[in-house]
Amino acid sequence: MLARERAYIDKTVADIFGYNALQIGLPAFDLLRANRMPLRARVDPIGAASLRADGAELPVTSASIDLVLLPHVLEFSDNPHQILREVERVLVPDGHLVVSCFNPVSLWGMCRTFSKRDGYPWRGRFIHLMRLKDWLALLGFEVAGGAMGCYVPPCTSQKWIDRFKFMESAGDRWWPFSGAVTFLHAIKRVRGMRVITPRWAQRTRSKQLAAVPQKQEDQLAARHPTEHP
Repeated sequence: MLARERAYIDKTVADIFGYNALQIGLPAFDLLRANRMPLRARVDPIGAASLRADGAELPVTSASIDLVLLPHVLEFSDNPHQILREVERVLVPDGHLVVSCFNPVSLWGMCRTFSKRDGYPWRGRFIHLMRLKDWLALLGFEVAGGAMGCYVPPCTSQKWIDRFKFMESAGDRWWPFSGAVTFLHAIKRVRGMRVITPRWAQRTRSKQLAAVPQKQEDQLAARHPTEHP
């Protein structure tokens, strides 16, 4: 799973340019290694983080970050909506967001539902792809790309992982929506507004502006008539 996530994230963030990038969560792994921004910080309340903070309350100036990476943060948070709101706040217009989360419509999701496994990742609230898209759309994000990954069942034995390896190569073709991990690349869009004036209003305004100095000129001429010999 980590290998698949690193491959997708490396490919996605390699061509995203800017100055500041944040990785929120999983501070033990440098998932921004393929990005070339001068400032790349890992954010987490604990662990090997360069910025100790909660993802729901980022001590970061608004509109100052060019790229935010959320690797499996939303499904393990009590308030995923607040995290997305904070991400939207700190991102610059046309800033990039890369999200990875576990998919409930997968073999991993079935294992979480019907088994009594505990710990990571089974204690998380897996997020459906359409729900995640709805959350992003409400905050003004535009989905620029995405993928599914990790079609192999959650086996702990390398022997069984090797036996099911064929599912990884055939997953994107035969069951593309059943990958254990959902990847989304979204861009923050800021809608602008420009008032468009009708042509008839522009002509009326130009005539009014032209009449004022002409009227003032006539009044001055009346007060100070020119004497002719």
